[in-house]
Amino acid sequence: MTLESFLLEILACPEDKGPLFYIEDEDTLYNPRLTRRYRIENDIPILLIDEAETVTADEHARITARIETEAISPTFTSEQEESN
Repeated sequence: MTLESFLLEILACPEDKGPLFYIEDEDTLYNPRLTRRYRIENDIPILLIDEAETVTADEHARITARIETEAISPTFTSEQEESN
């Protein structure tokens, strides 16, 4: 099951408050700025800093290449922040 679009629009990294990238088939929300991955369990994002996984440089490269190749959008953009 996928996360609802209205939920994705409000999700942010709990540490830097920036947008995340939803990698649906990996049940992951990814923050490329901090190279941090947040898992999703039973359709619930686990957005606890202590529960996040810092990925290796190779894993970061793989994930960011996938984000670019598949044109995965961030959970929100600065334009959305400005309009709120």
